[in-house]
Order: sequence, then structure tokens, then C-alpha cells
Amino acid sequence: MRRVLRVVVLTCVLAAVLAQEHEGGGEENLTVWKWANFVVLAGALGYLIGKNAPAAFAARSLSIRKDIIEAEEARKDAEARAAEVEKRLANLEVEIAALRQEAHDEAHAETNRLEQHTAAEIAKIQIHAEQEIESAGKLARMELKRYAADLAIELAEKKVRARMTPATQDSMVRSFVRDLK
Repeated sequence: MRRVLRVVVLTCVLAAVLAQEHEGGGEENLTVWKWANFVVLAGALGYLIGKNAPAAFAARSLSIRKDIIEAEEARKDAEARAAEVEKRLANLEVEIAALRQEAHDEAHAETNRLEQHTAAEIAKIQIHAEQEIESAGKLARMELKRYAADLAIELAEKKVRARMTPATQDSMVRSFVRDLK
């Protein structure tokens, strides 16, 4: 900063010296002052740029570094996600095979369960049918016994009626009445 200030002051002094030497020519004097004015303006701009530019460049550099770090993190994250997707894709065939095997095992287990259930139901139906057959057999035997008893009674009645005469009837009635007394 001191250096820029020295350059500006030296330029002004040089311009003033040159202006005194050429006092006689009006147009040349004007050109020297224009150059002196330009040097002062350039020096002032250089001073302002020298004062403010480093801070602006440092802030911009910091911002660029921050963006580079963020971009690097985003790249690493994207690479990690891509690696995970590739890993899942590589394992996809294994997962599909495992799912197919699991579905096959479940279907086989369900088939076995249905077979066992069907066998149990068939056994129940057989037991029920046997009980019904046995019950029907008992009923048929009972009816047959009843029918046989009815036939026997009927046959006995016919035999008794065939042997029964009015004299036998009288004798039976008298015997019955005697037993009652």
C-alpha cells in the first residue's frame, strides 16, 4: 500500500516537473497533465483494487474450496449409492432364486398340509360311515327281531286259536277267575 502511494506521489511530482519545463507549449502541457491525471487515476484504482481484491479473492477462493469439498462429498455419496445398487443387482439373482425356492417350499408344505387334512377328513368320514352302518345294522337287527317276534306271536296266536275250542275257553276263564279270588 505504501508502495502504491509512493508511486502516485512520484508520478505527480514528475508530472509537475515536466509541466514546468514545457510551460511554453500549451498543447504539450495539456498532454502531460492528461498523462499525469491518468497515472493518478490508475494509481488510485490500483490502490483500491490492491486493498479490496485480496479479501474478495480469498472469499471467492474459500467459496470455491467449499463447493469443491461439497462436490467431492456428493461424488463419494453417489459412488457409494452406485456401489450399493450394483451390489443389490449382483445379489438379485441369488435373491430371486431364494424367493423361488421359498415359494416352492411353501407350496410343498401347503400340499403336505392339504394331504394330511384330506386324510384326516377321510378318516373321520370312514369312522362316521362305519358308525352309521353299525347303527343301521343294529336298527335292522332290532326290526328283524321285532318282525320275528311279531311272526312268532302271530304263529302262536294261530296255533292257540286252532287249538282253542269253546270248552277250552270256558275252562281258562274259570281258572283265571279262580286265581283272582
